[in-house]
Amino acid sequence: MLISNARGGFSFLRGGSAYSSGVVAAPGFVIEHVRLVPAIPLQAGFEFIRAHLHAAGRPLQALCSIALRSPEPFTFTGFRDFNQEYVSTLHRWDLMVDGINPVARTNVAPAIDPPVEPSIYSFSYTVAAESARFSFVVAGAGEIPDGGGPEDVVRRGETSPEAIAEKARCVLGLVEARVRGLGADWKHVSATNIYTIHDVNALLVSEILPRIRPAGQCGVVWHYTRPPILSIEYEMDAFGGVREIVIPTDQV
Repeated sequence: MLISNARGGFSFLRGGSAYSSGVVAAPGFVIEHVRLVPAIPLQAGFEFIRAHLHAAGRPLQALCSIALRSPEPFTFTGFRDFNQEYVSTLHRWDLMVDGINPVARTNVAPAIDPPVEPSIYSFSYTVAAESARFSFVVAGAGEIPDGGGPEDVVRRGETSPEAIAEKARCVLGLVEARVRGLGADWKHVSATNIYTIHDVNALLVSEILPRIRPAGQCGVVWHYTRPPILSIEYEMDAFGGVREIVIPTDQV
């Protein structure tokens, strides 16, 4: 069920304590997605976001999604500890809506040339737009139900082609449910991202493209990364109608 965040100009799907499951711009707003190349260490990244929103004339509450890059996957305990640090900044910025975290998130660990510490890879926020189009961000989902624990990972510890295919089907179902929960459909998805170190070529034909059909016309981006928690092997997120800009941070 969508929850309105009037201060931020968007609505969101409730997720866990560390992130929402997805966000959609309110009427009269559009989501702008900013990609940082290279990613910026977490706390410096938050300050970059603060300065960027201030320059854009938007309140901190307009921040609606963040994508992180981590050095390596966490244990479930380590992930919980990291989330407490991460969420503390969102609390300081007064972003919560009735105590609920509205900010969607994807957090993955590059398998090659990872950052030395958790870093901000991208972020999204709402801006007013006279002819605003429908725009949304779906948070990253791995092969585990929302709120699940280690025992709930689909085909945990298995990496055979059949196991990865089952994991992919699970994740596609989670992402699709979030897309629909935001009032959208695959035809509204303009970017589909896959995060795994396992070969996705066969999955494109057997599992992914038949499921996302119209979104496949925009292509599928495979990031050679691991999901944020050990034992999870496959993750996806999606965007629709966002405006994207890329900022070379080594020139900032």
